[in-house]
Amino acid sequence: MTPARGGSRVYMGRMDRLSPDARTRHLFPPVDPFDQRMLDVGDGHRIYVEQCGRPDGIPVVILHGGPGGGCSPAMRRYFDPGRYRVVLFDQRGCGRSRPHASVEANTTQHLIGDIERIREVLGIGSWIAFGGSWGATLALAYAQAHPERVARLVLRGVFLATKAELRWFYGGGAGLFWPELWARFAGMVPEEERGDLIAAYHARLFEADLPTQTRFARAWAGWENALASAENRGMTGESPGEYARAFARLENHYFINGAFLREGQLLEEAHRLHGIPGTIVQGRIDMICPPANAHALARAWPDADLRIVHGAGHALSEPGISAELVAEMKRLAALPEVRRLAA
Repeated sequence: MTPARGGSRVYMGRMDRLSPDARTRHLFPPVDPFDQRMLDVGDGHRIYVEQCGRPDGIPVVILHGGPGGGCSPAMRRYFDPGRYRVVLFDQRGCGRSRPHASVEANTTQHLIGDIERIREVLGIGSWIAFGGSWGATLALAYAQAHPERVARLVLRGVFLATKAELRWFYGGGAGLFWPELWARFAGMVPEEERGDLIAAYHARLFEADLPTQTRFARAWAGWENALASAENRGMTGESPGEYARAFARLENHYFINGAFLREGQLLEEAHRLHGIPGTIVQGRIDMICPPANAHALARAWPDADLRIVHGAGHALSEPGISAELVAEMKRLAALPEVRRLAA
């Protein structure tokens, strides 16, 4: 344990090399929801919401990545179902929410409002916000907007939605490490458009021709998926067209609009997190969201503990990342101040 500036601590965890059969051994067993519903949040949007675990347990809201990734049954398994009340939802336009792949009335501010709407409907006073990648972005934005409603933050693979981060991943930075994959991704558009791939893809993802949308959506999703895990070795299967289209359109829509946040906003507003304890779990070799972002956040947020997992990349499913998150949620469930959040 090494002191970090700003009052946070850095834990140097490590990722054990697990066999395929052992990769999910540390997760809790699969669990079914005790509540599923479609919630009308206005603007023509209906979002899918589910609850699992203990109805009177410690409330935690899961914020999935993307934007556009949707939640999955695997996300339920990071929490002791005998202690936690786990709330998952598909953000506007993706997963089981409708309309599918829609970017109308779909901004960070709309999503923050949706989180508050869910909390109010479910009768929760305050809760833990748990999110990774874009989910970490949204968790930070939500906590800064409603600090009184967030008891703790547990973040993974921090993305601060800055121009520098977008240049890294869509401007050739990550491509220096995966030149063959970058050439395939950039090669989808004419050379004269490659100086701004977000804009170039935007033109194809939002044109009227559905086959073109789907082809470019699969390329967009494929570039990210290939680099998500340290164990992928640059390989990934082709995403289903419907999933890829929502994922790519929503990500591109948010990124071309700067995530609907002021440049540098999440770091500048970190003082609003004062008094909110947090844990940041970060893969050392995260190619999508490099560790510098998590380190900058920990410096600006003294109440956070930064835990670097060596040998791990970006994905939630990375064995070392998963093990660290499960261990943290077990630890939190034993704290008196966290247990008091239960109904």
